Amino acid sequence: LQHRSRDAHGCSEVNIRNNSVKPDQHRSYPCSYKDCNGKELLPVLCPYCEKHFCLRHRHQSDHECEKLDTPKPQMAATQQLVQHIIGKYNSKKNEEAKSKKRKGAKNSETAAKVALMKLKMHACGDKSLPQTERIYFQVFLPKGNKEKSKPMFFCSKWSIGKVVDFAASLASLKNDNNKSTSQKLRLCHTASGEALPFEHTLETWLSNKDYPLYNGGNIILEYLDNDVLFIEDTESYFS
Repeated sequence: LQHRSRDAHGCSEVNIRNNSVKPDQHRSYPCSYKDCNGKELLPVLCPYCEKHFCLRHRHQSDHECEKLDTPKPQMAATQQLVQHIIGKYNSKKNEEAKSKKRKGAKNSETAAKVALMKLKMHACGDKSLPQTERIYFQVFLPKGNKEKSKPMFFCSKWSIGKVVDFAASLASLKNDNNKSTSQKLRLCHTASGEALPFEHTLETWLSNKDYPLYNGGNIILEYLDNDVLFIEDTESYFS
């Protein structure tokens, strides 16, 4: 009876159980993240890089895991997509503008052909000019003038400056273009509003690809300051 208890007779089962539950007081697991001095009593392993970390750095993003799949930046791709969309939009707009311009030019050309027959009956000009060199316009006169417009014809070989001088004399307009004044009498395109350069010839603008003048079409005479290159509201001359 004296040795019946497990402790009294040094039972081997007790020694095994005691050894298995006794914690290792001297073992610790230092954190592998850069300069971190943290330690854990139990191993905290990253399942991806298989290194030990403290609880603070246990997640992949916290310890900048070498196995971390960082999402690819989408900004460049997004910008490229935006530029592609804008490019397609601008291209479509340009095509629409070109189509509209072609349609407008075609309408202007057709209208000029119809008007040409009437202009030939009533236009005033130099009667000595050969018929093959005559170019007819409905000339809209400067704002404030008593007469709104006047049909005229000119020589296709004349410079714009000579056309302006001749038109001014036919319409009895004040013309100080040969003087150093703040304003000049200019010949302006009805579609673009551009003041045509004096040194250009009339036939140059008849063959212009972007904004041609048409035999039988409209043209504007207006006084403009020397630094003004075009008329903003051309439609107001026809209303």
